[in-house]
Amino acid sequence: MLARLARGLSPAASPDGRATTAGLGGLVADGAIAGAVGSAALNMVTYLDMAVRARPASTTPEESARRLSEALHIGLGPEAPAANRRSGLGPLLGYTTGVLCGVVFTAVGLRRLPAPAAAGLFGVGLMAATDTVMTVLKVTDPRRWSVTDWISDVVPHLVYGAAAVATLEQLGARREATGRAGSWTRRPRGR
Repeated sequence: MLARLARGLSPAASPDGRATTAGLGGLVADGAIAGAVGSAALNMVTYLDMAVRARPASTTPEESARRLSEALHIGLGPEAPAANRRSGLGPLLGYTTGVLCGVVFTAVGLRRLPAPAAAGLFGVGLMAATDTVMTVLKVTDPRRWSVTDWISDVVPHLVYGAAAVATLEQLGARREATGRAGSWTRRPRGR
């Protein structure tokens, strides 16, 4: 498995067999696009859950922004403007995390695994990253979550993973079809 992950980091080769920098740029771009699509899918599932169950929006994004700004000693201004800034920064932190995780998970080669495994690892990886930060910031404590809380967290993150991996596969297929350098798709079996 480590060999498969190492192959995932190898950039595309030019016709003369040398590595190209376009491959690295393609990797970063594809990972960022996949992370953004996954983040949008995660949010859509979350909003659907809110509509179906008539539950309120979570306050954890804004609370994470508040605690992070305090930890970094970044003032957000008087309380009314600060509350508005937190309302914007909370979702922005979520999208930023989703995009960065898309790049990192793509870079370590997770997209080379079978799609269901890659999707699961993308989703669980993002969930671990976000929940760990929120736990460290004392925004939440997963040890106190109910089964419903866990389901409400797991399902959107798995959707993130599925959307990110599907996006990577489509980007790779387009790149292969056009013959452009920088393809970061799965290699055919047996190579």
